Amino acid sequence: MLDDVDRRILRQMQAAPELSNAELAARCDLTSATCYRRIEKMQANGVLNGQQAVIDWQALGFAVEVSLRITLDKTQSRAFDDFIEAARAVRHVIEIQTFLGRVDVRLSVIARDMGHYQQIYREQILSLPHIADIEALMHVARIKQSEGLPL
Repeated sequence: MLDDVDRRILRQMQAAPELSNAELAARCDLTSATCYRRIEKMQANGVLNGQQAVIDWQALGFAVEVSLRITLDKTQSRAFDDFIEAARAVRHVIEIQTFLGRVDVRLSVIARDMGHYQQIYREQILSLPHIADIEALMHVARIKQSEGLPL
């Protein structure tokens, strides 16, 4: 579906998302019009789903990240749907992942400090529906984080 030119465009967009279309085209050895058409085609085909600002939550005063591994009460037919819907509404949950296996869901929760985390945990997390078990893992360091794909 993607050719070498499309991959070149995507590599440049990953490396420097702030580039204008003209700068991107120049780096990819294309005309601006060709580059723009190819980007539009990748958007229409669902390859590019948009662009977003990446905000460093630590720079905004959030110093604590906790990963919560949650096992749901699967005897309830709507356990996953109800839980996910409610978890999406918790503002401090920055990521939700689902799994097959012993752990059903993982939530990443950020807080200003441990006291703030305890407040979020007690008031918002523990009230989520259909929780059978929770394991909390305190985040210590992020060794590698990459949204980029090996194109």
